Amino acid sequence: MKEDAASRELPHCAVYARLAVSPIEGVGVFAIRPIPAGTDIFGNDRVEIVWVDRSQLTGLQPGQRKLYDDFGIRRGEQIGCPINFNNLTPGWYCNEPAEGNEPNVVVEADFTFRAARDVAEGDELTVRYAQFSQDDAPSG
Repeated sequence: MKEDAASRELPHCAVYARLAVSPIEGVGVFAIRPIPAGTDIFGNDRVEIVWVDRSQLTGLQPGQRKLYDDFGIRRGEQIGCPINFNNLTPGWYCNEPAEGNEPNVVVEADFTFRAARDVAEGDELTVRYAQFSQDDAPSG
């Protein structure tokens, strides 16, 4: 039986942001509509995180290693990443704010990204990586 399009939510309904070129660095995440403070910005986007030991990364091609360096969540000898880098979703692209600015997104212990304050349409979403990633081990 074919689902009636009127009976389900359209694909854009729970979307607050999209990727675009960032003035901070490379690609960033930008609000496509106002985001009220406290909103779970990527609530419909829960990608499984796997933890890889840094010792498993020896011998990788430079491009492969850069995926871990650019997107990995660092916790001692462990690096958290999506189960497959082809599954990178917008939250993985949030940049840190420009120097002197406060982030407009907080990251909770379960990696929920919440608006720290009201965010205007067009604003880049920024986070403090230190909220969830501690680079206290040497890269290899």
